[in-house]
This record gives sequence, structure tokens and C-alpha cells, in this order.
Amino acid sequence: MSNLDSADHGSASKPQPPPSRYESQKRRDWNTFGQYLKNQRPPVSLSHCNCNHVLEFLRYLDQFGKTKVHLHGCMFFGQPDPPAPCTCPLRQAWGSLDALIGRLRAAYEEHGGSPETNPFGNGAIRLYLREVKECQAKARGIPYKKKKKKISNRPLIKPHDEMIKNPN
Repeated sequence: MSNLDSADHGSASKPQPPPSRYESQKRRDWNTFGQYLKNQRPPVSLSHCNCNHVLEFLRYLDQFGKTKVHLHGCMFFGQPDPPAPCTCPLRQAWGSLDALIGRLRAAYEEHGGSPETNPFGNGAIRLYLREVKECQAKARGIPYKKKKKKISNRPLIKPHDEMIKNPN
């Protein structure tokens, strides 16, 4: 039985250290998402939510965003530092959404959800985040390129001479 829909209260027998900033934020995010699902018509239980509910939640959060994302028709589209204000919408920054999904993904499993059914780890969520990242990068004129793995100058195998020990 999963406890996704119930509060998990630990024993209060010994004092616990205060939660870390990450743990506090994760708890707030989890509670916010739970409240969002309860406010849906009809309400959705946490154990029945899916990736579509998560995507709707991410889009809902855009109204509280602080990152200016220039539209294609805006004269500042593609400029990292526009010289004047415009009427383009504010959105949640890609990095904030990515961190949020990471915290919610962890919270889901901590509350008894299975990693296999975790809606926050669904491929549709990763695709949405990638699209947001690319869209925001283009709108702000910031190129995001995949980092190439560094190739070491050191040889992976020791030269033959070093591997042969003194034959005597």
C-alpha cells in the first residue's frame, strides 16, 4: 500500500535537526503540487496523477514566472540584454522548472511511489523541459550547446615497456 495520499509523520521521541534548505523546499513543492491536484475539477489524488497533470502544473506555474521570454515577433527576440522593456510574457525559468521536477521526483518516491510509475520521471516531462530550455535560449539569444566529454591526454593503457618488470 502506498502512502502517496497520506501525511507521513515520524516519531517525535527524539529531537530532529532542522531540515536542510533542499528538504524544506522539497516539502513545500510536494505540498504545493498536492494542493494543485486537490483544486482540479474533479480533484485528483496524488496516487492517480500522471505526467499530463505534471505538465499542466508546469504550465500553470508560468503565470508566476519572473523570466522574460521574448516572442518571435518581438524586436528584442534573440537579444540577451534588450535595451528597453517590452510586452512579452514572463515565464518560469528553465532551471527553476528542472530543479522543481527533480525535487518532486524525489518526493514522490519518498512518499511511497514506485520509480517505474513516477510521473515526474516520465519522458514527456524531460521533452517538455528540453523544449522550454531551447525556446528560452533562442528567445534570449543564448546558445546552449551540449558539453562534449573531455578526452584525457593520458594514455588509458600503460606503455608496454612499463608493464614488463625486470626479468631477473
